[in-house]
Amino acid sequence: MAAMGHLGDPYALRSVADLPPPFRSVFGFRYFNSLQSECFPACFLSDVNMVISAPTGSGKTVLFELCILRLLSRFLSSEWRFNLIKGTLKTIYIAPMKALVQEKLRDWNMKLGSLGISCLEMTGDNEFYNTKSIHDADLILTTPEKFDSVSRHGIRDGGLGFFSDIALVLIDEVHLLNDPRGAALEAIVSRIKMLSRLGTMKIAPLANVRFIAVSATIPNIEDIAEWLAVPSEGIKRFGEEMRPVKLTTKVFGYAPARNDFLFERRLQSFIFDILMQHSRGKSALVFCSTRKGAQEAAQCLSQTASSLGYSNPFMKSMQQYEHLKEAALTCSDKQLQACLVHGVGYHNGGLCLKDRSVVEGLFLKGDIQILCTTNTLAHGINLPAHTVVIKSTQFFNKEKGLYVEYERSMVLQMCGRAGRPPFDDTGTIIIMTRRETVHLYENLLNGCEMVESQLLPCAVEHLNAEIVQLTVSDITLAIEWLKCSYLYIRIKKNPQHYGIKKEIPRELLEKQMKDICVEKIHELGEYGLIWTDEDGFLLKPLEPGRLMTKFYLKFDTMKLIVKASACCTLEDLLHIICHSAEITWIQLRRNEKKLLNEINADKEGRLWFHVVGANGKRKKRIQTREEKIFILANDCLTGDPLVHDLSLNQEMNSICSNGCRVAKCMREYFIYKKNYKSAISSMLLAKCLHQKLWESSPFLLKQLPGIGIVTAKALKTAGIDSFESLATADARKIESVTGRNYPFGDSIKSYLPSLGPKIDINIEDAGNRQGKSTIIVTLTRLSQAVGSSKQNYADMVVGSEEDNAILFHEKIKTQEFSSPYSVKLYVPCPPNARATLKVDVIFEEYVGLDIHKKHVVSREDFHVTKVFGIKKAEPLYNLPAESCLVSSKTTRTNQSKYHNGQNPLSKEVCVIEDDFRAKAPDKDDNDLEILGTREYNNLASLEAPSFTLLHEEDYEDVPDVLASEPVEAECKSATNNTIFDHIRKKSRDFPNLMLSKSMDSSYEPLILKKMKTSGDQFGLDQSSLHAYEVTPMVFDRTEARVSPNNTDERCRNILTRTAETRSFQFTGKMDSISQKSEILNRTQGKNSTQLAGKKAFEKSKTPDENSLHFVGKRDSSSEKSKALSKTPDENSLQFLGKMDSSSEKSKFCFSSPLADFQPMQCTKQVAASVQPLTIQDYCKDILASAKSSGTGASFLDVKSVFSFL
Repeated sequence: MAAMGHLGDPYALRSVADLPPPFRSVFGFRYFNSLQSECFPACFLSDVNMVISAPTGSGKTVLFELCILRLLSRFLSSEWRFNLIKGTLKTIYIAPMKALVQEKLRDWNMKLGSLGISCLEMTGDNEFYNTKSIHDADLILTTPEKFDSVSRHGIRDGGLGFFSDIALVLIDEVHLLNDPRGAALEAIVSRIKMLSRLGTMKIAPLANVRFIAVSATIPNIEDIAEWLAVPSEGIKRFGEEMRPVKLTTKVFGYAPARNDFLFERRLQSFIFDILMQHSRGKSALVFCSTRKGAQEAAQCLSQTASSLGYSNPFMKSMQQYEHLKEAALTCSDKQLQACLVHGVGYHNGGLCLKDRSVVEGLFLKGDIQILCTTNTLAHGINLPAHTVVIKSTQFFNKEKGLYVEYERSMVLQMCGRAGRPPFDDTGTIIIMTRRETVHLYENLLNGCEMVESQLLPCAVEHLNAEIVQLTVSDITLAIEWLKCSYLYIRIKKNPQHYGIKKEIPRELLEKQMKDICVEKIHELGEYGLIWTDEDGFLLKPLEPGRLMTKFYLKFDTMKLIVKASACCTLEDLLHIICHSAEITWIQLRRNEKKLLNEINADKEGRLWFHVVGANGKRKKRIQTREEKIFILANDCLTGDPLVHDLSLNQEMNSICSNGCRVAKCMREYFIYKKNYKSAISSMLLAKCLHQKLWESSPFLLKQLPGIGIVTAKALKTAGIDSFESLATADARKIESVTGRNYPFGDSIKSYLPSLGPKIDINIEDAGNRQGKSTIIVTLTRLSQAVGSSKQNYADMVVGSEEDNAILFHEKIKTQEFSSPYSVKLYVPCPPNARATLKVDVIFEEYVGLDIHKKHVVSREDFHVTKVFGIKKAEPLYNLPAESCLVSSKTTRTNQSKYHNGQNPLSKEVCVIEDDFRAKAPDKDDNDLEILGTREYNNLASLEAPSFTLLHEEDYEDVPDVLASEPVEAECKSATNNTIFDHIRKKSRDFPNLMLSKSMDSSYEPLILKKMKTSGDQFGLDQSSLHAYEVTPMVFDRTEARVSPNNTDERCRNILTRTAETRSFQFTGKMDSISQKSEILNRTQGKNSTQLAGKKAFEKSKTPDENSLHFVGKRDSSSEKSKALSKTPDENSLQFLGKMDSSSEKSKFCFSSPLADFQPMQCTKQVAASVQPLTIQDYCKDILASAKSSGTGASFLDVKSVFSFL
């Protein structure tokens, strides 16, 4: 698009009128300055990437605004109408500090608000945004760490959902790359570059994303340009000549003091002389690191000035004195009043808004010549001065608890306040620092400091984040990601800085980079944070890796968590936090040891845990920083710490804030691992560190607003030390014992309902099934939920004490869950005949509200029947325990008959059974499912025996049915001969079979099922295995006993019965919860019937690939058994097959109620459908079996059989 106006002269100043009419109102001036005019064509008339290096205060912000307007020009029509489509083209502004972000947010809301641009702040100070607000925003202003954290949540959680709409990235103070924090900036820019190259982004704005980076004067701007793919026309370098005011810089070095705090205080004595020498009677800003430091510096200067009387250098006239005297009376701060009358003021966040406004007005008018302030003023209101003094280049970092150097961008920002263009043509910058750091700030101010990458020390964390976000899915993409980084650019230019030999060839340098990448991936895989294939090529994230990314933890900390025990106590977890990498900066100082030793001695018994030596006794001397951290954490968690030292207090706060984050990660990790004890401990520790209170602290009421330690102690003295006692206490009594005015008592009590409703836990034993106790856990809200904008959450956890396993976990909203809320669990009884369940409701935020209940499940609660010839075995196919259950269905009243030689087999049938309604927790494949028994109807009226190959010796002394498995002889392959041999042997002991024409109405007919797996193998179906009861068929009672040696007679009897009844259709009724069985082919090959013991199976190969088993199901009493039914094929026995998900061959157990049944030869077919087995085929099999076994003569050939039918 062509700009309006004259564009011929490249050195002429550009006019705002050169912009389209809708954009002109953005700027409050008519002409751009020389720097802005020179960059105008590249910024507004093209879409090239740019890097601009220019001094602070030269007008670089306007260049950002021109690039934003260039992007917005896509919404302009040919008639210059601006039609914005919200959220479709996003601009990301990244600045190193929150104050700078907030300053730009205020500025751009005013300038771009008229265009309808939606600006969103994304910093740690603003958490009031969600996925929708991010998607609707046109301009997102953020810091590198916050943007990295938000985008780390990945595509799955919507963190990267808006990336495709990013069209412009503005990087302010890009020299931040040289700071330790620069790794986050490098990581997010590399992430954007990686995603822009994806094929799925070809039509998205991200595919052509534009980068604009600005910085102070730096020597290696070309390296940054190469990183951001900036063409030569996009590189703009400007020197000090572009400053509107010429600056003079001085760096003074001073000898160190005993500690950093004393060093900063000592510098106050030098400020007055510096101002007298360099300020020249003009305005001066003195930047101090703290509010108290600014106030003390102002008081020191005013006292020195007042001691000079009328020679006060900061007071020019009596009129100025009168103005200051009047203004001082309007201020509420007494110390400020005393300073103002001497021409000195201070400005910090501790002043009220009115006092700050008074001070700002006086300084702008020139009534106050010296203003001491904190570094936040460098980014806030524009208060330029002739002279800027930076008192100490260190500040106290609250998170780290120690003094650290200012970031380079902060120093440059403060220096940018020097010089007032309308009033002065010169300015002066004075930096007061330690002697050993003088050269650093001289290079910084002179623009001689090289910008290096800081990514390598934390590359493993950022690489894991990319794998979690799926932007890196294999080793080639990991190497590609590394090539997108600034590290790749600088390691080629300055390899020695990164530990690589200087003269290494280019090819070896490339290999070195790949080795770095492979090494980081190996470290991640070694600790289970990611998954790699055998070749180490494919990369997939695992839950521990996701947690490290989610909670922004360092790799060394995550290694400690992964190696932690499954049964960690609170003390164990606290030791992990003390060794975490997030607080390694805390050091043990010599002057702190005495106090720490006294705290650890703990004569009053305040501490929960102490530092102990190898002998288990309390140590008398604290010797390491980890011991110091442990003592500070314990002292803080008492609620009334003995530590009052400012430095130690700051360290204590940092331990709690960082420790809380680590504990939350441990909480989710142990829930993922299903480690009950460690999970509960980490839940408790996380919120204890957040509230700085143990759960049994007598000062729990400190969690309420308006109650500090003094008020909490007063309430404790009156016996009010818990939420329950506060709720029942009289409001007037509360006010009386605390010395607070009405309505303090009412307001405190009114806050109690917002903590969350009272919840009751009820544990009910709802009976037993198959050795599993059915436990119903019910949560009931006892108090009515109070409507509140704040949502309270709690973790509901059910765990087993014996095996330390989490059986159930769910996060609930305490005000909104459906009350009563019930959970049904099926708990197996353990081998020790006792299971202890624990149910916990752990509130996420508040300490002292948790609910804990215990329930004991004992095997004595239900009946257990002995099983004979059984001993422990591995589960079949390594199926989950809940999918491969074997139970015994026995009538207890008839057990004694078995030992007297009578037949119990009609009353005891071994079947494979599964409870589909039970949803037991995952168990190890090698653990045998624990089962009970169930009683069934007495089958004494049925005279047809059930034959089994189980050993029938007396096993009265079997010690434990639950820890038994089949002996080797119990589960073996049965051939045609062995079945009939067994039938012959058993038939001698029984009278003639009188087969009834009627059946018990409570049973369905026998189902003969044929089960086939892939590869023509037969086996169990893991997904649809269900319980059936074998039911004998109906036979004519008038029929004489069948001789097992008379094969001809057998065939005649079978065919005769078939002709009379037309056909038997063997059907069964599947459970409604079980999965639908798949019908399979009959397969040709040798037939083999697998016989198994009860309760477990052994894996083994069978002589053939076919097996038959009988299954059935007990029907309800209202339904009639359908023993005889017509089928579409009147002469067929239906074989219903079932697909097995396992490919392994297996043995099956069936007990045949047919004395004259013999396995059949089956014809192999391809189609997987129902294959009716005709009587002809059945007889063929019998004849063939008889011939092979020699038990009978062939009286019928195939033709005669068919003609008979």
